[in-house]
Amino acid sequence: MSPARRVAYEVLEAVRLDEAYANLLLPARIRRARLSQADAALATELTYGTLRRQGYYDRVIELAADRPADAIDPAVLDVLRLGAHQLLSTRVPTHAAVNEQVDLARSVSPKAAGFVNAVLRTVSRTDADAWRELVAEGVSNEDERLARLESHPKWVVRALRAALDREGRADELEALLQADNSSPRVNLAVLPGLVDESALLEVDGFAPDRYSPIGATSHDPISVVESGGGRIRVQDEGSQLAALALSRARPVEAGERWLDLCSGPGGKTAVLAAEALAGGAVLSANEIVPVRADLVRSAIAGVPLDVEVRGGDGRDLDAAAFGAPGGFDRILLDAPCTGLGALRRRPEARWRKRPQDVGELTLLQGQLLDAAFAALAPGGVLAYVTCSPHTAETHGSLGAALARWGDEAESLDTAAVVQAVSRHPLDLASGEATVQLWPHRHGTDAMFIALVRRVPAS
Repeated sequence: MSPARRVAYEVLEAVRLDEAYANLLLPARIRRARLSQADAALATELTYGTLRRQGYYDRVIELAADRPADAIDPAVLDVLRLGAHQLLSTRVPTHAAVNEQVDLARSVSPKAAGFVNAVLRTVSRTDADAWRELVAEGVSNEDERLARLESHPKWVVRALRAALDREGRADELEALLQADNSSPRVNLAVLPGLVDESALLEVDGFAPDRYSPIGATSHDPISVVESGGGRIRVQDEGSQLAALALSRARPVEAGERWLDLCSGPGGKTAVLAAEALAGGAVLSANEIVPVRADLVRSAIAGVPLDVEVRGGDGRDLDAAAFGAPGGFDRILLDAPCTGLGALRRRPEARWRKRPQDVGELTLLQGQLLDAAFAALAPGGVLAYVTCSPHTAETHGSLGAALARWGDEAESLDTAAVVQAVSRHPLDLASGEATVQLWPHRHGTDAMFIALVRRVPAS
């Protein structure tokens, strides 16, 4: 049995049993197993590919095994999912895919080896296109068809359709779902003012990103990050733009007080820290989860700015406790959300989230919005950000908050700010002051960004 397949299986098992996150666990397992570069790439493809298309593979396995997926031992089902991915979505030779998975089955559940062999050989006798026809057979509802073929829960498909439909782009739903099942590019954030960008441009394979003015790509991103001294980070372009939308919403005045309210794991905090350093602002951060607060401290370690990181509940925000009794001039609220905009990077999230989670999260988002707005100084700016395009979490949560705040709040033209920040024009929804980015359209996570100003009392 190849070490790459063993690592992939162990990560799938941890995701299933311990609710682990593949993007956090896989690199550690690769290092522990001392995989070669080729084996590390294989383990990564097997892990992410299997998780992304898990729903589709389960239907294929059900048809091949002639039994429901939930009637199969979960450990054996993970072995079969890995095999189905190799047979239907990679160039791994059939004999290697089947034999390796049978060997894996023997170590996981010896009595199941024959069953795994039979099911995978049945899968291998039908090509990928024919399997798609079989999986979609008898389905007349378009959302159900896409849910099966593109491996998303049906409620997620419906939510994404509604979000696209709001922009008049419902015809792009299939492209969005397919983008969710693709491997995202590795984007780098070169923290502004801290790195000699001209020297970086001389590095072979290093190039500016399409939209973010601090974004870049590289043929060898790991080496670039390791040599960057904490000043070059892996970060999605959409995440970079969200932080820059706040820091560049208007000119910075020395002495401004900034806050990143829900700051973990710290990517946006690092961008804000570099921007605050350049403009003479004071930055604080808050993160209620201790492990994530430690990640924030690690993320900002490369920025020579003293940033206080506190661990309170954001709903009980007290600006005075941060040394800002007059309120903050800028607050970033990257709110807890369903994460439906980052399914490329966190593929297991689609199988964990439930429709009822949305109501709980929108309640929390509303409470955090109220706390953040109350902590703004007169004339201060709040950036409301989610990595979900679900309309209840974006326009729903924001709209309800704006209704509560009334004349005290002014919606800013976020689209104009982000377009001004971006290196190249972004194809955004027409007539919207807010910004919704999309994986299939912009190559970013589906980030929602809205800027709101607290109107000074007259």
